[in-house]
Amino acid sequence: MTTPQGELAEQAVGAFTIAAPLTTQPVRPPAFREPDEKWELPNGFAWVFYGDGNQGITRPVIMADGFNLGKSDLRWLAEGLDADYPLMTQLRQRGRDVILLGFEERSASILDNAEAAIVAVRRTLAEQLGDAPLTVGGFSMGGLVTRYALARLEMQRKDHRTRLYFSWDSPHRGATIPVGLQAFSHFIPFANDFARQMDSPAARQLLWRHYDPKTKKIGVAPERTEFLRKLEEIGGWPRIPRLLALANGRGDGIGLPDVKPGDVAYELKKLYRGSKFYAQAQGTGAKSAELFRLVPPGKQEVTTDGFPELDGAPGGTLHTYRILADTLKDTAGLKHEDICFVPSVSAVAIRDIEKQDDLYAKVDTLDPSESDVDDFICSSTTTAHTAITEELGSWLLERLPD
Repeated sequence: MTTPQGELAEQAVGAFTIAAPLTTQPVRPPAFREPDEKWELPNGFAWVFYGDGNQGITRPVIMADGFNLGKSDLRWLAEGLDADYPLMTQLRQRGRDVILLGFEERSASILDNAEAAIVAVRRTLAEQLGDAPLTVGGFSMGGLVTRYALARLEMQRKDHRTRLYFSWDSPHRGATIPVGLQAFSHFIPFANDFARQMDSPAARQLLWRHYDPKTKKIGVAPERTEFLRKLEEIGGWPRIPRLLALANGRGDGIGLPDVKPGDVAYELKKLYRGSKFYAQAQGTGAKSAELFRLVPPGKQEVTTDGFPELDGAPGGTLHTYRILADTLKDTAGLKHEDICFVPSVSAVAIRDIEKQDDLYAKVDTLDPSESDVDDFICSSTTTAHTAITEELGSWLLERLPD
C-alpha cells in the first residue's frame, strides 16, 4: 500500500465498536414474533411479549439490554435470546411475560438509564393482571442498571414486588478493555465511533481502569468513583429480592491459557502499520501498545504499572481484536482474537479484580457467602460475554419464582 493510499485508508477507520453477542445481530436469527405491546419510557423503551396463553402481563420477567454505542435494537436482542439456546421461548412457554428493556443511548450514564428501568417496573405493576412477583435483571450493563433501579426504589420505600433479581455476566467489580486499545481509539486522528464508545459515560463507569484521552493517563475514571458512591448511598444492592448472578467465565481459575502475558496479541500489517497490542502483563512499565500512524505522523507507547494479567483471566470474553482486525481487513498479525472482558469474580461479585490472586481465584472453591449475591453460577467452559448457553439458561429457569 503506497503512502497516499495508506493515508486515505487510515482516515476511513473508526466506524466500529466493541460489542457482545447480545448487542450484535445473530448469525442465524430465529423466527421473530412481533411484541404484544411497545412502551415509551424516560431514556428508553420496552417491548412486551405475553407468555403463552396469557391475555396480558401476568408473570413478568424484565430483562435489560447491555452496553454498546447508540440505541438498543430490541429485535436483535430478542433474536439473540433465542439464537443458541431458546431462553425467550422457554420463558414464554412457561407462562412468563418477557419485557425487554432498551435504551435510547446504551452508552449513556447507568444512572440515567436506570430511570427507564424504574418506570418499566412501575408500569409493569400498573398493568399486571394479578399479583405474581416480578423477576427483574439484565445482561452486562443491564444488570447494573436494574440493580441500581431496584435499590433506589427500595430506598424510596416504593414497593417493586420483585422476588428475583438476576445479572448475566454483569461487571459488578468492573470490566476490562485493554488500555492500549482504548488509547488506539483516540490515536485515530478524527472523531470516530470507537473513541465515542470508549470515552462514553457508561464506559467510564464500567471499566476497572480507563484511558483518559485528554490527559493520556490511566486510572479509575471520576465517573466510576461517583457511580460507586451513588450505588453505596442506596445500599449497594436491592435487599428484598433474591439475588442471582451468572458468569460466562469459568469458576475453576482457568481463563485463556494461550494468552501469555506480554505476548503480541495483534500486530497491524497494513493500516497503522507496525502498531502492536500486547497481552496485559504484571509489573511496572508493562507494555500495552505501541502505536504508529502516517497522518498526521505520530507514535505513542502505552504502558501500565501494577496491573494483573487481565487479558487471559477467567471470564466472559469479547472478540476484541478480531473485531478490530476484521474492520481493518488485516488479520495476518492476529494472534489472540478473544480476551477477557468481565472476569468471573466480577460477574459473581465475590472478589475485586485488582490483585492477581483474586482475579484468578477458583470461585468454585470459595465460600459462597463471600459473594454479594445469594446464589451464582460460573460456566463450565469459557464462553463469550452474555452468550446464552443451555447451562446458564436452564440454571436461571429453574430458579424463577412461582
